[in-house]
Amino acid sequence: MEIYLDANATTPVLPQARAAALAAMSDDFGNPSSIHSTGLKARALMDAVRARAQRLLGTGGGQLLFTSGATEGIQTAVLSALRALRERRDAGESIGSLLLYGATEHKAVPEALKHWNELLGLNLEVRAIPVGLDGRHDLAWLSLQAPRAGLVCTMAANNETGVISDLDGIEQALSGSRAFWMVDGVQGLGKLDLRLAARRIDYAPFSGHKLYAPKGIGLLYVREGAPVTPLLAGGGQEGALRSGTENMSGIAALGAVLAALEDGQTFREPATLARWRDRLAETLLAAFPGLVFNAPLAVSLPTTLNFAVPGLSSKLLLDLFDAADVRVSGGSACSAAKALPSFVLQAMGVPEWQAASAVRLSFGPAVTEPLIDEACARIRACGEALRESCLTGTVAQEGTPLTPITRYVVDGACCWLLADPASRTAVVIDPLPELNERLERLLRCQDYRLLAVLDTHSHGDHASSAEGLRAALPDRLLHGEVDALGWPMDTEQLVLGEQTLRRLPVPGHTADSTAYLLGKGSQVRVAFVGDTVMPGALGRTDFPVSEPLALRDSLRRLADALQPGTLLAPGHDYENRFATTLSTEAAHQPLLAGALNGSLDALGLASAKAEFERGLGLTEYQTMACGARVCSGPEAAPELDARGLRLLLRTHPEALLVDVREPYEQRLSLLPDLGAVQLQAVPLSVLIEHLPEWLALPAETPVVFFCRSGNRSEQAARALRRLGHDEAYTLAGGLALWPQCEPGLEAALYV
Repeated sequence: MEIYLDANATTPVLPQARAAALAAMSDDFGNPSSIHSTGLKARALMDAVRARAQRLLGTGGGQLLFTSGATEGIQTAVLSALRALRERRDAGESIGSLLLYGATEHKAVPEALKHWNELLGLNLEVRAIPVGLDGRHDLAWLSLQAPRAGLVCTMAANNETGVISDLDGIEQALSGSRAFWMVDGVQGLGKLDLRLAARRIDYAPFSGHKLYAPKGIGLLYVREGAPVTPLLAGGGQEGALRSGTENMSGIAALGAVLAALEDGQTFREPATLARWRDRLAETLLAAFPGLVFNAPLAVSLPTTLNFAVPGLSSKLLLDLFDAADVRVSGGSACSAAKALPSFVLQAMGVPEWQAASAVRLSFGPAVTEPLIDEACARIRACGEALRESCLTGTVAQEGTPLTPITRYVVDGACCWLLADPASRTAVVIDPLPELNERLERLLRCQDYRLLAVLDTHSHGDHASSAEGLRAALPDRLLHGEVDALGWPMDTEQLVLGEQTLRRLPVPGHTADSTAYLLGKGSQVRVAFVGDTVMPGALGRTDFPVSEPLALRDSLRRLADALQPGTLLAPGHDYENRFATTLSTEAAHQPLLAGALNGSLDALGLASAKAEFERGLGLTEYQTMACGARVCSGPEAAPELDARGLRLLLRTHPEALLVDVREPYEQRLSLLPDLGAVQLQAVPLSVLIEHLPEWLALPAETPVVFFCRSGNRSEQAARALRRLGHDEAYTLAGGLALWPQCEPGLEAALYV
């Protein structure tokens, strides 16, 4: 059963609302502008819904217009207010110089202000009203600015944090100002007593789909006497204020929801909702040590929790919850796909890690106690899955065994953890500050000792955290004095079980660039090459610490030390290629090919690179680029939908299916009878461990990767294809779009 806890994004449609919408489509389907009996029935239904909404919202003599949703309502309100301001200015009146909006408003508000301000030629200053750490508006600031404002936009309750605005305080701050006031009422509908006519609110937009009505229906309140400029002109519906044939099925459904608000049975009382929210909060705190709430519960909606867990990204938590069939979000659904820190939390001034790692849990007032009980049980299971993976907690435990090579990535920079389960020893290569806490917890949890913390070179784009990691694990270090890159002074090689790690100087990118070769004897399994060779690029050599004339010989020395097919583990991987080989890179990089085949000497390579790297800009992460990238192979892997996968499995029973989700996700998924299907669980973070075995498969053997949404599996398939196995595929849409009930497919994947 899916546990849906993302009601602030949208809600399921209430059963009685669905029934009302269907009845409006099949029975009361008339056009309310028609004057025959069928049309009059539709008109009566629409008028009844409007009257009920007016009663519930306390609109008094104000108007309620049916709209397509809150965005249209916001646009209409802003257009109406700004056009009135222009008319005042044209008449010689003072209108002030500011358009104000709350710093935590939904992006629809400031974007509408900027849009209509420009189109109407007002050219007023659009400025954000500051908020405090509690998410509430700075009323003292607003009082000072209000006399200069033409329009003030705030919200009843915030969609990300649930913080309830002090509307009475805002009204007091606007005392004496002629500014129009718009209140975004979307999250307040059905949860707050807004008393619209009792306040000086001029406009208030609402959206039905936030409270169990379908998408595409909303309301706009306009205070009696407030100016209205139609956003849509045409047939003159809604008193000529919003043209277009009314959405009767949506209106009927919204009416059913409003009726449910009045019946006293369908929706829970605020006290009950607050009690259930507190249970969820207590469960979260127990499941995730160190969890912090990003907004004070005392001034928040009783249906919303916004939290962050130290050391855990919001994406990790979203994947974890989704694997447990618990739907939560990273903030506003409108901006979640951009994976940026929450601007709402940034405006509140919370620490940056909280803004970047925030998760929102929200439920609607029609929630049931059994659903809350089940949600708490699954949250506890999520916490246990993370503890099993040593991602939370500090008590030493066995946990999920470490894989010999694990990759971590932060903004394209790679950190590698080498581990030998038999001897419980590990090496960290190119540590990153953002990962120190996680690595420390992991090594303590698994009871590993640390052979070394190494850098492949002196970094220019970030500070090495090697010293910090060593300092955090003094009781785990097996060697004392180390050189500038972290190599122990008392040994020439590091022993990791049956394998050894040795150094190979490769100056060029920097004077101290070093590759670390992992293998048995002279057979190198993986070479950790830092930025000397990256997927699609050679390390840039235009730094003051670079040795461009040494690079050509370093590349040839590296080639001599490796076997054909030896994997290169880079220090940066901007396109998620995971690993590469010299032959793969030589096929895509003419300069590397020239250095290896002798057609370029040291000066020729240095000169060509200098020209190629001229004016090199920042990466997509706004970090220093460590190499100029060239076209590096296929940009997309073939996708298979459910039907395509079924056909492939019939024609290729030897096909291999690979689940690239992380262990904590796989732990929360059910494994059905897979029959004869070959399935591997290979988290994306340890992909490099399995690339050689997949590359050794017969060329015609399909390898199909899958994950939750198709993003990670696409990366894995693309990486394998680039290395030479053309029969690599990704499951389109991942498990999120998997048709679990389609006959004959249950044995193919986890469900």
